[in-house]
Amino acid sequence: MPAQTSPFRGFKAMGLFLFLGAGMAFLAGTTLLWRGTLLDRLWILNPRAYRQLSPLGTTAGIAFLLLGVILAVAGVGWSRRRNWGWALAVVIIATQVLGSLVNAAKGDSLRGGAGSLLSGALLYFLLRPNVREVFTRQPSENAS
Repeated sequence: MPAQTSPFRGFKAMGLFLFLGAGMAFLAGTTLLWRGTLLDRLWILNPRAYRQLSPLGTTAGIAFLLLGVILAVAGVGWSRRRNWGWALAVVIIATQVLGSLVNAAKGDSLRGGAGSLLSGALLYFLLRPNVREVFTRQPSENAS
C-alpha cells in the first residue's frame, strides 16, 4: 500500500519552514550567547539585525533559543498532524503578521509590507478549511 500523502500542496513545506526557523533561531541564540566563535561570521548575512541584537546579548540569546524550542515543537506537532501543532503554528505566524505590521507602521514600509504579505499568505494557508481538517480528524485517521 503506498504511503498516504498530504491532500494538498504546501503541507510538507510548512513543516520544513517551522524546522528551518527553529534552526535559524538556535543559531542566532547560540551566536548571541557565545561570542567569538566561527559562527559569528554568519551575521554578515544580516548585519543590521546583529547591530540591533548584540547589545541585548544574553537576553536576546536566551529569547532566540526559546523561540527555537517553540518552533521545533510546532514542527513536530505539525508533522504528526496534532491539533496543538496546528494551533501553535497559527500563533507563531499570526505573531509574525503582527510584527511585520508594526515594522511597517514604524516606517520600515518595504520590509514590513513584504513581511505582512508573506506571513499573511502563510496564515491564510493555515486557516484554510482543508488544512484545518487534517488536524481535526481522530488520531487513528491521521496515522500514515
